[in-house]
Formats: sequence, C-alpha cells, structure tokens
Amino acid sequence: MYIAEKERYSKMTYNRCGASGLKLPAFSLGLWHNFGSNDSFDNMTNMLTTAFDLGITHFDLANNYGPYPGSAEENFGKILKNTLAPYRDELVISSKAGYFMWDGPYGDRGSRKYLVASCDQSLKRTGLDYFDIFYHHRPDPETPMEETAQALDYIVRSGRALYVGISNYNPEQTMEMAHLLRDLGTPLLINQVRYNMFERTPEDWLWSVLENEGAGSIAFCPLAQGLLTNKYLHGIPEGSRATKSQFLNADRVNQAPIDKIKALNEIAEKRGQTLAQMALLWDLRGPLTSVIIGASRPEQIIENVKSLDAPAFTDDELKMIDEILG
Repeated sequence: MYIAEKERYSKMTYNRCGASGLKLPAFSLGLWHNFGSNDSFDNMTNMLTTAFDLGITHFDLANNYGPYPGSAEENFGKILKNTLAPYRDELVISSKAGYFMWDGPYGDRGSRKYLVASCDQSLKRTGLDYFDIFYHHRPDPETPMEETAQALDYIVRSGRALYVGISNYNPEQTMEMAHLLRDLGTPLLINQVRYNMFERTPEDWLWSVLENEGAGSIAFCPLAQGLLTNKYLHGIPEGSRATKSQFLNADRVNQAPIDKIKALNEIAEKRGQTLAQMALLWDLRGPLTSVIIGASRPEQIIENVKSLDAPAFTDDELKMIDEILG
C-alpha cells in the first residue's frame, strides 16, 4: 500500500493562483503523453506517486489525452482509486474540453452541449465527484463566447468543478472571457498557455491582462517538446520523441536553432544545471503560477524538480540568455 512521503510539502514551492485562494505547486504534472492505452500502467503509477512525494499536488488532464482519446483519464482514475484515493483532498486535478472527441455536431469546440457532456464523461472516466479546475481547451470562433462562459459557470454551480480556466486564449479573448465570467459570478482562475524560451508570445501583454483580471497562468510545453534538453544536441537519438511523435518530428529538430541551444547549455553547465533544469527555472522567473512538466519515467520528474534547488538567475545571466535568444 502506497504511503506518501512525510516531508513532501517541504520540497516544493507553492504559488497563489492570481487573486484566488488556491495555491499551485511550481511544477505540475501533465498527462498529455505516456498515460495512454499503449503505455505501462506500473510506470504511470510510479510517475504519479513520485511526483506527489516531491510535493507536486496538481495533475493536469484533458478529455482527448491518450491515445486513445480518454484513456489518460481512465488510467488516472484507476491509479487514483487504487493508490492515491486517501490523498484526494490534497490534490488539484484538472481536465479540459475543446478539441474533437466524438462524431457529429456536438463532439467538438465550445458549445454548452459539448462542454457539459464532456465534463460528465471525464468525471465518469476518472471516477471523480468533481474537478478542481475545468478548462475550455481552445477558443471556438463558431460559438458565442457568452455561451461558453455560461457553460463554464454552470459547471461550477452544478458542483462539477471548483474553478474554471481557459487554454490557448490570446490576450483579447482572455480579457473578454474574464469579464463574462466575472459578470456571471464565477471568476476566471487561470489561463494555460504555451510558453518557453523559444515561444515567448505571452510576454507581449498576456501577463499584464491576467494580472489586471486577477487570474493566474500555467505553462505547457516548457521544454519546447524536448528541444530545450540535452537530448538533441548531437542529433536525434533512436527512440526519442522526434522519431515517434506528431508534435515533434525530425524535420523540426533539424530546423531548430541548435547553435542557440548549445549556447544555452553552456550557461546551464556553468550554473551546475542541465539545460532542461535551467529552462524550467527560467520559465518561473516571471509571473507564472506553475509550469506543467511531462515525463516518460519517474527519474525525469526528480531531475526536473531539482531545478528549484539552484540559485536565482543573476542579472548578467538573464542578459546573456536574452542575447542568445535574440
């Protein structure tokens, strides 16, 4: 029987999510990859318990995570029931809906019909009574934003979730959704965005919008699908993500700014960190509430969390990194 590490909360930093009362760990664990029907169940269990033992209390899902779509939620639900159930009230569990899930006109996008049905299906797959955070996964240009906001408000008021968030919304869309939700009485908790050293668009003015609206932020793809690691410094290793993923293929690796990656790696080595550890800590230098890390084995989670042990960046280091990134 699994018993959580007693000192788990001393190993993690927790940040308040916007103006809410909720705190999230500096690192959250994403189940986008390696929790599907083709993956090792024992390895999934070990990754989740390792993460929790390190103070990671937030696990991030979506209805379409797999493959097959929905299988990540199913596997998480089994692990929760068999292993983590005694700690449910210590966990923040999130899921999302917004991408294609089933045939017909009601299985995609942002209608009230789709979002409420998706939330119910996700609750059933995970075996949960409620989600801590439920997200709209992407904006829907075909549905009035008022309807999407009303659906999210209903999901909270009906007890299906405690908080609501959005993902992949630009600053204008974020501002509009925040205003709609505030008027309904269900504040926007958080925006989940793609952010890393190579993808810095949120810095333009999304951060300021979220601060003004009292919402938090959480980053996905903080390592640019593995480019900000030591893995591809000398080519593409056999069995790496670039050889089997639709999101990072060999062409993208070959077109990557390898000179920049090597220069960043030199700074990381001088700091006594891996490139991945430095990239994760760099993400947290600003207003982000949390960074979603992914992993294929427990050891990666341990190494990622070690990035919090490093000293803060000096002004000179940040200047050098900005010069490299251009």
